[in-house]
Amino acid sequence: MMSGLIEGLENDTSFLRFVSHWERLPATEGVTVPLPVSLDPRLKAALLNRGIRELYSHQAEAWSHVQAGKNVVVVTPTASGKTLTYNLPVLDTLLTDSSARALYLFPTKALSQDQQAELDETIQGGGLPLAAMTYDGDTPRSLRSSLRSRGRIVITNPDMLHAGVLPNHTRWVQFFQNLRYIVIDELHIYRGIFGSHVANVIRRLKRVARFYGADPQFILCSATIGNPRELARALIGEPLELVDTNGAPRGEKHLVLYNPPLVDSLQGIRQGVVQASTGLALRFLRKGVKTIVFTRSRQNTELVADYIRRGLANFFTRNGGVRIESYRGGYLPSERREIERGLRDGSIQGVVSTNALELGIDIGGLDVSILGGFPGTVAAALQQAGRAGRRQEPSLAVLVASAAPVDQYVVEHPDYFFGRSPESAWVNPDNPYVLMDQLKCAAFELPLDPGEQLVQSAGDFVALLEESGVIRWTGGAWHWSDQSYPAEGVSLRSASSDNVVIIDTTGGQNQVIGEMDRPSAKELLFDRAVYFHRGTQYLVQRLDVENRTCLVEQHQAEYFTDALVKVDLKVLSRDEACAGTGGTVLLGDVLVRSVASKFKKIRLGTHENVGYGDIFLPEEQMHTRAVLIPLLPGHPLEGLLEEFPSEARAALLLRLARMIRAVAPVFLMASLQDMGVHATPRDPHFGVAAIFFYDRYPGGSGLAQGIADGFPRLLSAALERVSACGCSSGCPSCVGPLDPQEGWEGNPRQAVKVLLERWLCG
Repeated sequence: MMSGLIEGLENDTSFLRFVSHWERLPATEGVTVPLPVSLDPRLKAALLNRGIRELYSHQAEAWSHVQAGKNVVVVTPTASGKTLTYNLPVLDTLLTDSSARALYLFPTKALSQDQQAELDETIQGGGLPLAAMTYDGDTPRSLRSSLRSRGRIVITNPDMLHAGVLPNHTRWVQFFQNLRYIVIDELHIYRGIFGSHVANVIRRLKRVARFYGADPQFILCSATIGNPRELARALIGEPLELVDTNGAPRGEKHLVLYNPPLVDSLQGIRQGVVQASTGLALRFLRKGVKTIVFTRSRQNTELVADYIRRGLANFFTRNGGVRIESYRGGYLPSERREIERGLRDGSIQGVVSTNALELGIDIGGLDVSILGGFPGTVAAALQQAGRAGRRQEPSLAVLVASAAPVDQYVVEHPDYFFGRSPESAWVNPDNPYVLMDQLKCAAFELPLDPGEQLVQSAGDFVALLEESGVIRWTGGAWHWSDQSYPAEGVSLRSASSDNVVIIDTTGGQNQVIGEMDRPSAKELLFDRAVYFHRGTQYLVQRLDVENRTCLVEQHQAEYFTDALVKVDLKVLSRDEACAGTGGTVLLGDVLVRSVASKFKKIRLGTHENVGYGDIFLPEEQMHTRAVLIPLLPGHPLEGLLEEFPSEARAALLLRLARMIRAVAPVFLMASLQDMGVHATPRDPHFGVAAIFFYDRYPGGSGLAQGIADGFPRLLSAALERVSACGCSSGCPSCVGPLDPQEGWEGNPRQAVKVLLERWLCG
């Protein structure tokens, strides 16, 4: 079926005219070696029972490193058998040593349960005397005690380790005393603020293990990224070996860069990514091809799924119908498990997802992956593309470009996408906001010794905690002296640990249907907002921010809502100028205030504006790191900006800043949502016009530093995108169209181009 589908696309001129590049990756044979001679006979029999008679070369290489007592990080593509690189040495050791234990860390509950099933298949199928058990928020309390004593392999996630295991380590004495291995899968996910938190959780895990006399060995696995060894070392704080030569076979893969048609060539407006992704998905699903569509937001996930269902409303297969599901964060665990089961057993033919299904959850055999917009990094794009492909069968992945400048840059530069190593990922464990919170958690678990690494990294923070009274010095160490449970108030993944619970009140019922973090809720769940949940529309009746609840009622509308957010920024401090920028680029701390003040009503299907409304919610405040670029005397743009009409300067400055930010994800392992931008014709701190790029996480996640370090490259890429755009005076693919409210009649695209050229020339 797939061969015929691909051949049909290759001969379809109406499809090919919008394809900027078609990459064909031929099928490859695997490189195998015999099973290790020293392998426990019981484990060998269990593998043979599953049809595993040889190892791929990367699995054998990882085995050798682990047997030599070394930490190891394995980096190979999706579906290359990474699971066996850690299961093999762990199961072998646990069979040989009846007291040994292992801890498996996965970034999500879904992955944990997926790996539990994988382990059970080997353990139970081979009759091995081992118990692998999942410990997360869904584990019944009645089972937790037996799990702590019986579990030879404990599978969990960083959040549960942080808030449930480490603070209660005295209940895990036997486990920690015998902890031999720590497995960390999906390493590339641990970047930015989440990775910085997890690096500190690993610090806490190691100090608890040392307290009980254990020195565990680490095995890490990752999708392809540019700096796996550096990221892994930053995460665990120890040297390790890298295994990155893939020995697994691969079916033929087709990766297509698709740029939707222009609907207004004069203004440079293209068909929206939602409509284009929907059209392609309908084309494949009607042919009986199992398809996954990735989107860039929760709202787009629901919209695309809804449009596909409408498009298939009158279409029936021999099985009686085509079932389409949406999948994203905020669903109840039972809903997510139901969808995952449906994908595995084949009862669901199509799924629309955020990056929640980007990871290696077993979702059965999918044939086509549609990427609705560039996901921000090549690594993420390759991971999403890799979700399609059944063993060694042909597969297809289509990247549908949006009008965003970064998407247009990617489809115009296929060499960037296919010809370079994916981006690097970075963490900053010493982020002051992260470190202060994690230090409290560590002190709660065990006294802080002045000579240990965590305390030395914390510096003055220890003294600040002592001054605040939460720790006290006695017996040569700092001891926890507060009544609170610090891990409970620290979220590893977001700026806020508070989630808003969404309650359906239709017909007098009060049923919880989902949840959302507080900052997102202010932009998506404001009063009178339209909320989509698995194909059902709801109208928000009341968002109670203080009590963390949102009441919704089923409501059929022909529009969806989109909040308009205002941002204000205040400089708190500035560092020295960044090297290589001629003194024009600074780093510093800023206070960012944001508030959703209005919302748009957008008609379903046509996406035209049909109305506005007001939002009455308190503002969000965030102290973070930022790139500061004041146009002080001597700056290349200082005099040039004055040549434009005064009413145009503020808008031009913001267009320029947004253009630079738009291409930043090409060079940083981040998405646009991770970075904020602000521009003003007169900043109160500097007294001149200024541009700011800030991290959208309290304390910063390192992105500001990355923007500063690569700023000349960002300017060059921004100029290249503006110059290459085919519009006449600005469009969504470059600097945006001219807005009559700006009060001038110039050419925004040409103006930004001139500004970038002058800036680059210095």
